[in-house]
Amino acid sequence: MEAQAMHIANGIVDGPVSAIFAVFAVAALAYCVRRARADLDDRLAPMAGLVAAFIFAVQMLNFQVLPGVSGHLLGGTLAVILVGPWVGALCVATVLIVQCLVFADGGLTALGLNITNMALLGTAVAYVLVALLLRILPKNPGGLGATALIASIVSVVAASQGFVLEYAFGGTTDLPLPAVAGTLAGAHILIGIGEGLIAATTVVTVARVRPDLVYAQRRFRKTERVEAGAMA
Repeated sequence: MEAQAMHIANGIVDGPVSAIFAVFAVAALAYCVRRARADLDDRLAPMAGLVAAFIFAVQMLNFQVLPGVSGHLLGGTLAVILVGPWVGALCVATVLIVQCLVFADGGLTALGLNITNMALLGTAVAYVLVALLLRILPKNPGGLGATALIASIVSVVAASQGFVLEYAFGGTTDLPLPAVAGTLAGAHILIGIGEGLIAATTVVTVARVRPDLVYAQRRFRKTERVEAGAMA
């Protein structure tokens, strides 16, 4: 599993399963594009570009987290908090496509698998956690930082376990599934902590300087106002 902590190479999962997840990824991204149109405006579009560039930069930093296992940050939680789930998923997917086609980081036949795990599953889990946590924690910079830390850890581990599911359906090696799941979970807890600290620092900084640019604050404060109006 060396150098496969997140990006899946060609041949790790067989062709039929890779093809199924490629179709799923295309359909899911098409849906994200349709939903993202409602969110994109003059304020969110430039932020989306900055988020994608930031995610691209941090994903290029590969590091060893356990003997024989390396990984990198994902950026899904950061994207969700700053630009929302639909645009965030598209930002991560764009980065993965560029990395695959330009830098050969992740196999071409495994692109659907990687997008499913990192851009779709990781971002979806992050969004659910952010939505739940911001109903409990204060929506100030401190609350956002704690939310970013917790959601990053859980979403990164969840994304790694997406590979375990794909490997269970179409793995081409003889590695035992429990060992694969345990190794990836342990490694990505450490990756998630690192990502969470970076995401928390970033969103706290943005929230203090330009709180109007933080999607999560705008979105969930608006939801609370609507719910309060409905109860009045």
